[in-house]
Amino acid sequence: MAILLALAVGLLGLFIWLRKVGSREPGLPPGPPTVPLLGNLHIFPTEFAHYKFTEWARQYGGFYSLKVGPGTAIVLTDAAAVKELMDKRSATTVDRPPTHVAEVVAGGLNLVLARYTENWRTLRRTAHAILTPQASARHLPIQLAEATQLLHDIIRQPESFYTHIRRYSSSVIMSVLYGKRAPRYETPETTAFFKAQHEWELVLEPGATPPVDLIPILKYVPARFAKWKRDCMKTRKLQRDLYFGLLDETKERMGRGEENGSYMEEVLMKQAEFGMDREITGYLGGVLIEGGSDTTSSYLQSLVMALIAFPEAQRKAHEEIDRVIGQHRMPTLDDLEDLPYIRAMILETHRFRPVAPLMIPHATLAAEEYNGYVIPEGATIFVNAWGIFHDPDLFDDPESFNPDRYLLTENGTKPGVDGSNLRPNFAFGVGRRICPGIHLAQNSINLNSMNLVWAFDFAMDTDANGKPIELDTFAYQKGILTGPLPFKCKITPRTAEKAEIVEREFAEATDTFAKFEFGLSAEDKEFVAQSRTHGH
Repeated sequence: MAILLALAVGLLGLFIWLRKVGSREPGLPPGPPTVPLLGNLHIFPTEFAHYKFTEWARQYGGFYSLKVGPGTAIVLTDAAAVKELMDKRSATTVDRPPTHVAEVVAGGLNLVLARYTENWRTLRRTAHAILTPQASARHLPIQLAEATQLLHDIIRQPESFYTHIRRYSSSVIMSVLYGKRAPRYETPETTAFFKAQHEWELVLEPGATPPVDLIPILKYVPARFAKWKRDCMKTRKLQRDLYFGLLDETKERMGRGEENGSYMEEVLMKQAEFGMDREITGYLGGVLIEGGSDTTSSYLQSLVMALIAFPEAQRKAHEEIDRVIGQHRMPTLDDLEDLPYIRAMILETHRFRPVAPLMIPHATLAAEEYNGYVIPEGATIFVNAWGIFHDPDLFDDPESFNPDRYLLTENGTKPGVDGSNLRPNFAFGVGRRICPGIHLAQNSINLNSMNLVWAFDFAMDTDANGKPIELDTFAYQKGILTGPLPFKCKITPRTAEKAEIVEREFAEATDTFAKFEFGLSAEDKEFVAQSRTHGH
């Protein structure tokens, strides 16, 4: 009898405990209603989470909580909360949530996803040491040359503008990091990168793998029964083949005395000083390629899309650039300060279609209190950049692409609304996790935004009856980083003279390109030879 009673009490206790799992603990900010065990897991969005998170923010406020099984997630859709918790209190919000798949694929050495460890600090220190504004300025010649090739490629094959943009961003970051460029989108390293990156983003997509971090026993399912494990190993191999292949090639080139000033040469020379071994060095290069390739190209594709969908903004940008630059030369970075509308257009593109709409989740190292609520230690924090940038209380008609808003007020907010909690580089991240390649990225964005507006007219494509084909400005890729899905449009040089200036500048960039044309494939060599003879 006593045993049965003890069992009954035990089962009752277990039942009460299980009912509590998934419920919101006292002190947490409000949020959607929970169910036992799952919390909000059953309604947690598996794709385009920023839309759902924004909908909930309009309902529960700019600081609300979600229960993910026994775990807690905090969603910030309020600029003041972001500034206070992520920037001012970055010492406790610098961690990342545990991501088992990132551990499996990159051994915890992916700078973006790594936990707050000694390895992360080493990676971060090295990235900051090499990616200074001064160093970015040293790499301008190849950025300028590659930007000229982008214009040249679009003039030659306007219908392939989408992949021309991807080639540009991939080639710039490979040249700057490894001293080796990609003359074509089909260059083997570029193809290998986009393939590896695609697999990586699929593995990381929320909901793409079982909740291993919540149910650790899933780690022990044999790979033959777990497709996600096989996907992780495939991604790991694709990444390592590319990253360590490029690293070894750079090392061999240095051995032959053929340095060209790339970042990884500096890391290899100062490996001991930076405290880097081969593993960490390989992954540092890899994460910087990831950070520099996808984001810049997605940004520029969004800009092109916005200029087509909002022709009035394009007209104003054309008017300003013609007035300041004129017809007889290409823009330079020094021109930007005389182009307030173009600067506003650059900021508006970040606001209108942020590349990382939910940034990348943070985690707390210690409990924090904010606005009378508790954020527990180990909580995941989502910074809902999309929700902030599309908040109708902050921005007039947020769904419109309207650079003028940034001429009215510094951060584009409605006149009379306090926008001081935002900052111009907000799209690049928060706290100690802000993008270390920001200077390099901004040079690319500024340069190409000016060039594209100066050189081209962008218009909707037309169907067989000559009717414009409307663009869907919401047709975006899934994933933590997002860019427009391929779309069609009409791109034409604005004048014959501008097309000639581009061809001339492209021909003059030959010497700059040559310094980065190591170990090219036979097809690349042939392509380079042909494009240069045409250029002259």
